[in-house]
Amino acid sequence: MPFNRAVRGSRYWPVNRFFKDKTGERFRMVAMNPRLVVLLLCASLFPAVQAAAKTILPDSCGDPDIKFDVRTEKDQPPPAPPEAGKAQIIFTESGLHGIARYGVDGAWVGATDDDSYFAVSVDPGEHHLCMSYEIPWTLGSKMKEDSARMLTFTAEAGKVYYFSAHVITRANGTGPVGKNYEFRFLPIDEEKGKYRVKAWKLAIPTPKK
Repeated sequence: MPFNRAVRGSRYWPVNRFFKDKTGERFRMVAMNPRLVVLLLCASLFPAVQAAAKTILPDSCGDPDIKFDVRTEKDQPPPAPPEAGKAQIIFTESGLHGIARYGVDGAWVGATDDDSYFAVSVDPGEHHLCMSYEIPWTLGSKMKEDSARMLTFTAEAGKVYYFSAHVITRANGTGPVGKNYEFRFLPIDEEKGKYRVKAWKLAIPTPKK
């Protein structure tokens, strides 16, 4: 008897046929709706898909699941100088056209969006910084893996440090994400940093709820 005929609830193998086990107890085989089978299979695979899709970030970043909304304001006064015994970091974003998150020593301190900046105070000493660009889903998972950058620097009390998150283009498409662009997160000099603060928008980030 062909197997495909045996499983269709036909006269060869009725769906509601009764059987007996070794103890003599009767039981009935009931066919399961194929759509229900598919639904249960998808539900069982969903946690594994979520785990595979989770973004892995460097230790200097914050919780990968924390996202930001960013409001920007033009023509704002420059940040006040660092308070006594503190140093100041000014994060700037150039040309990313999206939200970049910034971490200091394992915690998010804020975010920027499209040619903007914000400032934070830190204690003197060594600090580990992180920039993670929130890649739009349309650009693919490969870019998500390559969107984080990190660096380490030593802060001195009373000084201001400027850092830039930006993207560069490559004519030959040899960037690490296989496209014509590459993410950068680098320190910039004071002159360039002051110009960005003067010309760009102040970023006011708020963690999403």
